[in-house]
Amino acid sequence: MERRRFHDLSVFDAIYPIMKAGLFRLDPEKAHHLSMSCLRTAEKLGLLALTCPVDEWVAPVEIMGLKFPNRIGLAAGLDKEGNTIDALGRLGFGSIEIGTITPRPQGGNPKPRLFRLVPHEAIINRMGFNNPGIEEGVRNVLRSKTFDGVIGFNIGKNKDTPNEDAASDYLACLRAAYPVAGYIAVNLSSPNTPGLRDLQGAEASARLLETLKKEQEKLAEEHGRRVPLLFKVAPDLDAAHIRDLSDVFLNGGLDGLIATNTTLDRSAVADHPKATEAGGLSGPPVFEKSNEVLEAFASHLAGRIPIIGVGGVSNLDQAREKLRRGASLVQIYTSFIYQGPSLVRDLARCL
Repeated sequence: MERRRFHDLSVFDAIYPIMKAGLFRLDPEKAHHLSMSCLRTAEKLGLLALTCPVDEWVAPVEIMGLKFPNRIGLAAGLDKEGNTIDALGRLGFGSIEIGTITPRPQGGNPKPRLFRLVPHEAIINRMGFNNPGIEEGVRNVLRSKTFDGVIGFNIGKNKDTPNEDAASDYLACLRAAYPVAGYIAVNLSSPNTPGLRDLQGAEASARLLETLKKEQEKLAEEHGRRVPLLFKVAPDLDAAHIRDLSDVFLNGGLDGLIATNTTLDRSAVADHPKATEAGGLSGPPVFEKSNEVLEAFASHLAGRIPIIGVGGVSNLDQAREKLRRGASLVQIYTSFIYQGPSLVRDLARCL
């Protein structure tokens, strides 16, 4: 079996707690932009290549017809613009999902819109799909030179596009991203765009899936390659909704599912003063809720549609739990912020 190696990130392991202490003194959004900028600079100067040499054995896996260098991916939301792919790839991710990205650029919701719940190692965000637009996102991906993993595009509708016209926004993103994407994920589940989750209704999802699948077939013939189409769902779904959506996905020929997005439920963080902030909650408090939805979908889909498990993973045992519940791949985001690159290395090595 072909394998790839990752060296222990000893330099990063040593300095990340210091970096984190400094970054956590800053406003969360300012800290985000600063850390991403530093990663890009370190990559351009060759510092990441020096500190992250290839060394540790990791086995690739094939899912949805795509070859993933390992089972651990970066969830959408961290690299919204797709301009830090090479740097993040150096840290060991087998896949990087950029976005959510919309047809037209948009600034997102008013600030502040990102909050740390440090005792819970959690985050609440109400960013609102702030992104540079699909055309700039595609250009950024084309500038990626060294990442040899899978790049996913997470696509959404613009805030001012009414739901009855949402398909046109998703189609625009699908067409633009298709030539450069490894896969394309349709975001129906962010709680931060008004009315977006209404598109998760069985009838609305079925109509949208039918429209996008028809376009996917046209694009596959035009480009000579088939790019998998995935939907990303919320953790706030009941059993009947999961059953109905599973039928829609099976009947509609969905290629993959991402379970799950952030949650509106605050029961696990009710003691925190920021628990009342609007937005989606991510991190360990969503782990069990996300797992229940993942397992329910896996039961209905019965292996016919692969699932990417995301939500609350902060250690190897929890990543393995996602696989046991029915996921084929695992994504992280919030735990990467709190723990740093060593977590990526450990998951890539051991999953």
